[in-house]
Amino acid sequence: MMRDVVRIDADRCTGCGACAEACSEGAIKMVDGKAFLVSEEHCDGLGACLPSCPADAISIEKRDVRPFRNPGKANDMRIDIVQPSCSSAVPRPISREDGPDPTAAAPSRLAQWPVQIRLSPVKAAFFDGCDLLIAADCSAFAYGAFHEDFIKGRRVLIGCPKLDPSECWSKLDEIVASNDIRSITAVRMEVPCCSPIMKRAEEAVRRSGKDIPVRIAVLGFDGALR
Repeated sequence: MMRDVVRIDADRCTGCGACAEACSEGAIKMVDGKAFLVSEEHCDGLGACLPSCPADAISIEKRDVRPFRNPGKANDMRIDIVQPSCSSAVPRPISREDGPDPTAAAPSRLAQWPVQIRLSPVKAAFFDGCDLLIAADCSAFAYGAFHEDFIKGRRVLIGCPKLDPSECWSKLDEIVASNDIRSITAVRMEVPCCSPIMKRAEEAVRRSGKDIPVRIAVLGFDGALR
């Protein structure tokens, strides 16, 4: 099947090993001092390894390869229901010394529906002249003032670069190209598997040929703005 997978330029690779450490699926290994994609079927094509490469030796390309298979699961034919592994799924406690006021009201600032990228129309009047928020779907749960600080005054699209299919992110390219969008704010969690949101937002602007400013915000597990 045609899908996104990692390509490593061996001539540019410095052998630092950062990409192999960033690949939670173990698709990249160090061989004789160089990084290699040793298993195409274990590469999810989301590019969590890209930001870690200091030599710009890694890119994403679409090739005819086997479907993605989570290396932590048995290889069966039900590929579509296999849940990809993710470092963000490691259980961890979050300490809250002072809880929020249970009587405080927080009004919704959402100004359109739907918000899932895969459900959103490509062309819509509410996108024209808007400031667009592209957010990881976990981010609103981590950041208490998400509506006030990020949603207010913006149109919203949410998605997960780890779990959503590549067609979903191709749709984002169409949305940016087809509407008069003034600015884009991309919000992601601090985990590596969430980093492709930044790349997808910037690529959508580049492919559209438009001059749209892109702002990136990174949230911690504890809700802190990094």
